[in-house]
Amino acid sequence: MRALVLQEKGRMSIEEIPDLGSPGPGEVRIAMHTVGICASDVHYYTDGKIGPFVVNAPMVLGHEGAGTVVEVGEGVTHLAPGDRVAMEPGVPNPASRAVKEGNYNVDPDVRFWAPPPVHGCLADEVIHPAAYTYALPESLSFAEGALIEPFSVGMYAATTAQISPGDVAAVIGSGTIGIMIALAARAGGASRVYVSDVLPQKLGLLEGLEGIIPVDATQEDLGERVRAETDGWGPQVVFEASGAAPAYKGLWSLPAPGGRIVLVGMPTSDVPFDVSTAAARGLSIETVFRYKNVYQKAIDLAATDAVDLGRFVTDTFAFDDSIQAFERFLEGRPTDVKLQITL
Repeated sequence: MRALVLQEKGRMSIEEIPDLGSPGPGEVRIAMHTVGICASDVHYYTDGKIGPFVVNAPMVLGHEGAGTVVEVGEGVTHLAPGDRVAMEPGVPNPASRAVKEGNYNVDPDVRFWAPPPVHGCLADEVIHPAAYTYALPESLSFAEGALIEPFSVGMYAATTAQISPGDVAAVIGSGTIGIMIALAARAGGASRVYVSDVLPQKLGLLEGLEGIIPVDATQEDLGERVRAETDGWGPQVVFEASGAAPAYKGLWSLPAPGGRIVLVGMPTSDVPFDVSTAAARGLSIETVFRYKNVYQKAIDLAATDAVDLGRFVTDTFAFDDSIQAFERFLEGRPTDVKLQITL
């Protein structure tokens, strides 16, 4: 079968790889249909590594996937051949202490698609545990199914924030994850979600979404805008989704007193932590890494009228044009949100 293989830093190609055979007990074999390109895939392509994860051998890319079940292994009863599915890409070790303590997203033994050395899902077929494979309702397309992975990050961020009905939220950064957080926060009960960015073209993609308010950070200060529209109080919840070091300068004074900061973006350099301001304002600070226990909820919510994931699929490429899709990502067009590949 075919797969998009990252041979080494800066070199990828579509290759023939061995057939996977039949699924084992508790597994399903899936014909892939749609795979989204994530910034992490691109970093492995351009840099050959992300932190401790280094590409030392050829690796199949991709972890945002949807497809069709073609075969089920022994003991699988909730899925059948022909079912359209989305796959949670991280599979923890069920015997690990992290799993037993309810924190499988940070299981040191997790096998997550496409950090090396684990192969990803940009291939004709994959075999995956049925427990982490979810049927898609008819109302969701394959493209939307492949977006469930980043939407789950937004769902987990909103869940971690413990949003209460009527809360005002602010999101720093309107990349794919920032947008997914805004959608989840709004659906989770936030009365308004202010989203700031330095790219007005990207903010324009949010126009028309009820309760989601774009803020051009090149023209106005996010904190001043929210305080002006909340009688000087500010947002109860702030999500940092940009990973940009400058965003941390005023972060600690942005939430309302007693508010919450949820750190989602991953800075690439050291950032300031103003302990005195955070403590004096009684802030709660949470971090988010991937997600846990939200994948089915993300699918259920995406299937309703409350969320329209499909509007954020910017362009779709044929599998034979996968390298062009990655090059398009590297162009950094400000109106691009999600680029996907169909097999």
